[in-house]
Amino acid sequence: MVRFIKLGSVLIITILFVSGCFVSTSDYDKETIEKAEATAKSYLENNYTDIKSVEIVKVYRGEMGGMEVTGTVNNKHTFSMGVEVSNFTIGSIGEGEGFPELKEECREKDCDY
Repeated sequence: MVRFIKLGSVLIITILFVSGCFVSTSDYDKETIEKAEATAKSYLENNYTDIKSVEIVKVYRGEMGGMEVTGTVNNKHTFSMGVEVSNFTIGSIGEGEGFPELKEECREKDCDY
């Protein structure tokens, strides 16, 4: 009987853990995605030189639980951004090879976006 209870407990914990993983990767609602996309585009256009186009590929909940926005600029340079959901500010950005340069005035402190 004790063995059955232990096995049942392990099974329940495993199910809860697995279902929690699926919940943590759920999509955001349409309004939140639109705000995140607008913020990402504005940030790139206002802080980098020679931004001709911005294409958002995906807005999703990252492995650590934060909002991630990925896409391309000028149809060839990739980026990944961390966006703070509470106030839609950019927390981090990863730039692909050959990414446009930061504007001189935006190197020490982010320019408004």
